Amino acid sequence: MTGLVLATFSTIALYFYTNYLLENEVEEVLYSTEARVEDALKNSNILPYLPPVAEVKQVESLRNEILKDTIIYDPSQDEMELFRELTTFKTINGKNYQITVRNMMVESKEFVIAIVFSNVTIFGLAFVFLFYFNTARNLQLWRPFFKNLEQMKRFSLSSKEPLELIESDVLEFSELKKEITILTNKVRSDYENLKQFTEDVSHEMQTPLAIIQAKIDNIINAQEINDKQFEQITSIQKDIQRLKQLNKHITTLTKIENNQFVNVENVNLTLLINEKIESFKELQMVNLFHASNGILQVSMDAYLADILVNNLISNAIKYSKKEEIITIISNQSSLMVSNFGEKALENPGQLFQRFYRESNGTKSTGLGLAIVKKICDLYQFKVSYKFEEKHHVFSVAF
Repeated sequence: MTGLVLATFSTIALYFYTNYLLENEVEEVLYSTEARVEDALKNSNILPYLPPVAEVKQVESLRNEILKDTIIYDPSQDEMELFRELTTFKTINGKNYQITVRNMMVESKEFVIAIVFSNVTIFGLAFVFLFYFNTARNLQLWRPFFKNLEQMKRFSLSSKEPLELIESDVLEFSELKKEITILTNKVRSDYENLKQFTEDVSHEMQTPLAIIQAKIDNIINAQEINDKQFEQITSIQKDIQRLKQLNKHITTLTKIENNQFVNVENVNLTLLINEKIESFKELQMVNLFHASNGILQVSMDAYLADILVNNLISNAIKYSKKEEIITIISNQSSLMVSNFGEKALENPGQLFQRFYRESNGTKSTGLGLAIVKKICDLYQFKVSYKFEEKHHVFSVAF
């Protein structure tokens, strides 16, 4: 852009400067011709007459010199031509003369135009050449960068395929490639270590919890215990179950965040909801009502679909009394679960955060709805909460 502006201004400046030089040259020719005509008059008293180049005539009085452009018919060209005209008044041998000399300006103007045109052409060709040369050169220089950028966009922690980065002649791009390789290898290594650590912790926690559970069962079965001991042991069993659920939920959250659920299939959520309702009815006395308007079928991991439905229904059961009705409504694109509530939640914006509980009255891990949110984010579903007509309503739009 800067080069184009400079070329334009330099062309304009060249035009006016060349035109100025040519006009000066023409005027010098005119004054030279006028001097020759004056000498001829002094020496011969013959009036030179060569229209339209030179004309001499006697006049009564002298006037000021006149220099101007004029258009005159040229018999040799049989057309009107532009001339530069110099008119002077001289007293020669006691007589007053008007001496008019002219020089054709057409060729001068064409000469100026030719110079300007040549200049514009040269600048234009140079601009086009440099533009395409620089574009091609830049594309060649930046090609490794964009190729490596595409590789970075396709980079996945769960994939074990190495990044195929392209080497570059540019030092900065070469250094960038080296750093990207080091960084991705480090991130992959840390990811694998974290993944292995999570799996190991999850596995190792199950064993002592199972042993503790077995020992408690042995205590209960091996000897008689009083009511207080039974209450304490029951509390311990509940804490063990809570720890198991906490371990399971944290493991699930970690796997979701690490994109370890890659199996996608068509899951019939309507059928899954009905199965969950039957299971909950067998385990506890609850009033679950399911209204279905069409089959709800979603493409997602079957295990995560089971967790999604289970957590939404479990959350409603957890905060409902046995005689209260829990309503589940589904259609072809959404799912809604509602349960009775005396008042709206104080902090609905924090409802899907980890370990958040509205009150400490209910024993829960505080991860059920956080897992629901993670699953919805993974598949770009929209989960929402609202309180209307004394009901807590959770909705998922697929």
